[in-house]
Amino acid sequence: MEPSPLFFSMNADNLAEENHRARSNFVRGLVQRSSGLATASPVFTNNPPMRIVQFWDDLDRLPEDVDESIETWRKTEEQGFERLLFDKCQARDFIRRRLGARHKRAYDKCYHPAMQSDYFRLCYILVEGGCYIDVDDIYGGSQIQHLFSDCRLKIQPLCYDIATNMMIPPSRFTKPGASAASWIFYFNNNPLIAGCGHPLIERALARATLSLEKDMTNGLPEIQSTTGPGNLTKSIFDAVTESSDIEQTLLVLCDWENIVKNRWKLSYRNDARNWRLSNCRCYQK
Repeated sequence: MEPSPLFFSMNADNLAEENHRARSNFVRGLVQRSSGLATASPVFTNNPPMRIVQFWDDLDRLPEDVDESIETWRKTEEQGFERLLFDKCQARDFIRRRLGARHKRAYDKCYHPAMQSDYFRLCYILVEGGCYIDVDDIYGGSQIQHLFSDCRLKIQPLCYDIATNMMIPPSRFTKPGASAASWIFYFNNNPLIAGCGHPLIERALARATLSLEKDMTNGLPEIQSTTGPGNLTKSIFDAVTESSDIEQTLLVLCDWENIVKNRWKLSYRNDARNWRLSNCRCYQK
């Protein structure tokens, strides 16, 4: 599993550390009491379409190893899934047509392909629904139709140990009571599986848009807290704080690693295309 995005790093726009800890404790509680058997909200009924959506900023320069990872998802077509792959221009055009000039301007402020991917997936899933998957995920062939049978947002929990600089495997951190002072619990924004108009996706997109609209003359914003897992985690935390009923629209996928394996050793991770090497910096290929 890849190293943590460390969206808890502090900057002038971040909340105090105690609020980060409160969100981590919230995610831990939600993950460790999640059985996957909770009833979906009867109010929200838009089941996700059987569609796999992915993004790579420049399809004319698609690395061979990334293409190999994308191709593993071809097996889902046997289960009746449609697959779509967007580049940065196609994503911009989709956002402009379906959400308008404001969201297109916010997308244009995404200074790195990882941010473009983060922002686009929120836009697409809000408008169309379906399943967004990162291009470094390898599909193992398990049946996944059941994840599209109800309206809930399906997301993956993660846990990072700041003491060891390592990820904690789900087999450990999902057990009831499992915890350590150095563990940080959060939600990944990969996968995102939801029907169109999902309230948590809507909230995460609204928060990301407002963050991107801020004045950037004093420096580029941190990627993960602006558009990535930090943004999604805070959006869910705020929504549940306001109304516990929102939990009925959410399903935590504690066993996602049994379906997908993350391919960490990819060529692009060694250069500026890796967001960790370009975070808060002007991106140059």
